[in-house]
Formats: sequence, structure tokens, C-alpha cells
Amino acid sequence: MTVWLTSDQHFGHRLVSGLRGFGEDTAAHDQALCDNWADTVRAGDQVWVLGDLAMGKPDAALGMLGKLPGVKHLIPGNHDTCHPMHRESFKHQRTYMGVFESVQMAARRKVNGQVVLLSHLPYTTDRGFEARYPQWRLPDLGEWLFHGHTHSKEQVTSGHELHVGVDAWDLKPVSLETLAKLMRGETW
Repeated sequence: MTVWLTSDQHFGHRLVSGLRGFGEDTAAHDQALCDNWADTVRAGDQVWVLGDLAMGKPDAALGMLGKLPGVKHLIPGNHDTCHPMHRESFKHQRTYMGVFESVQMAARRKVNGQVVLLSHLPYTTDRGFEARYPQWRLPDLGEWLFHGHTHSKEQVTSGHELHVGVDAWDLKPVSLETLAKLMRGETW
């Protein structure tokens, strides 16, 4: 079994589709993401989606994701309707649980003998703005953090933060093994 991480698919989002070179063709954008996932992930693999699966209504995105291989876990992002920053997030939990084995605000793993936290948001950086959503960010207490949100092509966002978003990984999930190599200072 391989463990994969990914984030910021933004299925059905015209602006993001355009930024990724698909113009307004969200169907082609979404199909490329699904094809890349299917070419990478196998049935018994575990996939952690670190948020921003879709904009607004998640039904179409969850429908696509439900057909893709892997046992899936979600750390919701600011665009996911089940994130508690949304007043009625509790109404959307069951919808996401139809596809994901777990939906939780953050998680922790051990990689290279070190604690690694999983969150949608990085510790402090954002997309050229002041760090938005401070109440939903984990405090930087020196532990490694795997995150999404920034839409950056940069894989290493600070000395102990790694960006797992599809924009940094050719629109594909990244393996925990690859991230472990980056943590050790190796190239992948």
C-alpha cells in the first residue's frame, strides 16, 4: 500500500481551470485530474486530500472522486462546505462521508521518525496576502507540516513545511515516500 497526499483539485472551478491552462473548459481540467489520479493511485492505496476539493456544491466532485481508486481521507479546506468555518458545515458531513473514510480538521503521522501534521492551511503563508483564516491554522510549534491552499508550484514552502497541492506536483497526488525524501533533504 502506498500513501498519497494531494490538495486543491478545485473540480468545476473556471478560474482555477484557466490558471492551469485549460481555459474555461472545466470538464477537460477535471478529467485531467481524474486521469492523473487513476494513473497514480491503486485500489488499496491510501489518499489524504488536504482540502479544496470543489467550489461550493460538492456533489459533482464527490461523484468523480468516488469512482477513483484508493481509500480516501479528507482534511477540509476553506472551499469545502464541510469545513467548520462555514456556519452550516454540519449539514454537509454525511455527503462527504459517502466518499471519504474520515473527515477531520487535521491529522498527524510519523515520517522519518518525526511527527508530521496534515492541514489544508500552511502555518503562516498565503497566496500573496496576509495569512487568512488565522483561527483555523495550526500553530507552528516546530513540527513538520504538509499542507495545500497556496496554489504555489513550490514544493517546499519553508524549512519544515511541504506543499502537497496539485499545482506543485503536475496535477497528481504525491507519495509519502517522495515527501519523506524531501524532509531528509534528498531530491525526488
